[in-house]
Amino acid sequence: MRKVLVTVVLLLLTGSGVYAQNESSTTTIVENTDKYKVETNRFWSNWFISVGGGAQMYFGDHNKQMSFGERLSPALDVAVGKWFTPGIGVRAMYSGLSIKGATQNGAHSTGEVYDASQWLDKQKFDFMNIHGDVLFNMSNILFGYNEKRVWNVTPYVGLGWMVTWDSPRSREFNANLGVINSFRLCSALDVNLDVRATATKDRFDGETGGHKEEGLLAITLGLTYKFPLRSWGRSTTKVVMFSDEELQQMKARLRDMGMENQRLKDQIADSGNKTTEIMIEKNWVAAPHLITFPIGKSELSNEARVNLGFLAKVMKENNRKVVYTIIGYADKGTGSPKFNERLSKARAEAVYECLVKEFGVPAEILEVTHEGGVDNMFYDDPRLSRAVITEIK
Repeated sequence: MRKVLVTVVLLLLTGSGVYAQNESSTTTIVENTDKYKVETNRFWSNWFISVGGGAQMYFGDHNKQMSFGERLSPALDVAVGKWFTPGIGVRAMYSGLSIKGATQNGAHSTGEVYDASQWLDKQKFDFMNIHGDVLFNMSNILFGYNEKRVWNVTPYVGLGWMVTWDSPRSREFNANLGVINSFRLCSALDVNLDVRATATKDRFDGETGGHKEEGLLAITLGLTYKFPLRSWGRSTTKVVMFSDEELQQMKARLRDMGMENQRLKDQIADSGNKTTEIMIEKNWVAAPHLITFPIGKSELSNEARVNLGFLAKVMKENNRKVVYTIIGYADKGTGSPKFNERLSKARAEAVYECLVKEFGVPAEILEVTHEGGVDNMFYDDPRLSRAVITEIK
């Protein structure tokens, strides 16, 4: 029996797990330019808190008989909310303080006579309105997302529970309709002008007249603070460009591999019925591998998982005793140093978990570290610093 020993050494330098990238090749991250399309954020992103003060007027059975100034009372708004998209959000709000008006039956009377000829006393009582609203940022819905837009118009609708604990006590459901005009001071702060109309039951002020409902009009001016993460990222596409020289080199390698394959076939054929033993030695070497992330996120996209799957194949079939280092990074220009430290660590751990748990890479050949926020690492592009790089130690 004649044995033929053929040793084939396959050297694959991979940037994304399946092909080589020479120094002359370039990687470009192309951002989606559609202003109506953004990437949704995690649940704890895009939260805000608002505080405002102003004036309000109640429309009761006898209030119209009073002068405009006598019906005005102070108003206070406190709200917390979240934007699910740049155009749609929700908030929970406390609104209230006091209501002024006139009464014929003495409900909430201050004891001061307003008009004896009409049996009217002045009326005043404290109240609160706890309501939930659905917000529609029409500026973003109609004209596309722009985080630096100075003026945004946001209509809203909502339902609530209106309560007065002064005697006679009353608790009634209400409906709210309003519009917020917000003016950008900086990325974290807006000035808000909130105009709101509220409808509730006729009996809320302690008197029942000829109407089924009564109303409240409030105008408040306040501030909104937006918690990080407060912006919306756009989807990106990775484009790898090769020079003509690189393409010709790849074609030549494929041609050489085809010729070697034919030579092996001919050698096997020449051996006749004799047993031929072919031993193949594989040396897989992985070049540095880049995985990018959306702004403020550490979750892997499906595209990133596919690329990591290719890389995992190289790692598991490598005969050489090497250790791969997984390094997490964040964009220094976005977020605080403490936030970026946590984010870069979470990104590195996400890649580690994917390689080990999803693709079965031995944990002992991986090391995990992180660098926190860094300056632009490639092509002066901050999106390439929101990344994890895997390289041989």
